Amino acid sequence: MKRPHEGAEVPDRSHARPEGLNDTTVEALGSLSKALETTERARGHLFSFHQLTGTADLELDRATSLLREAGHEEWARRIESEVLGRNVIPGHWTFQIVEAYDQTYYQTFKSLERDAVDELAEGRAHLYEAEMKEARRTHHHPDHTYRPDSPGTRPPTPPFDRRT
Repeated sequence: MKRPHEGAEVPDRSHARPEGLNDTTVEALGSLSKALETTERARGHLFSFHQLTGTADLELDRATSLLREAGHEEWARRIESEVLGRNVIPGHWTFQIVEAYDQTYYQTFKSLERDAVDELAEGRAHLYEAEMKEARRTHHHPDHTYRPDSPGTRPPTPPFDRRT
């Protein structure tokens, strides 16, 4: 990663590379962070799976009521006995899958990433991204400042109002 050039704005301390931290370590921590972010997305999909499966299970209540109302008692009973409240994998409802994922994998990964950043980079996260931002931005452009409080920073543009 290209380091910020001379005369560049100084990043806030939490995003400045500690003295002596080499490029490969910064890149490795960036990769570790990216892997954790991907795991966060996977965990979100797991929660989606949990909520969608639960919503479907609750909708079965409506389906069985309507089948009974339409005179199809046997189909209503069959849904209730074969699908309603069924384990999604042996011995597990979706909440148990989410809990097992969190306890077995996610919490360990999250803790390891935090420990690596604390030990190797003095607790400063996203150094790779911070240096990428500095390397890619256009200096002295009001929308390319290093920090939100940098001189010349423009306030956010309000959304376009189609009514005017």
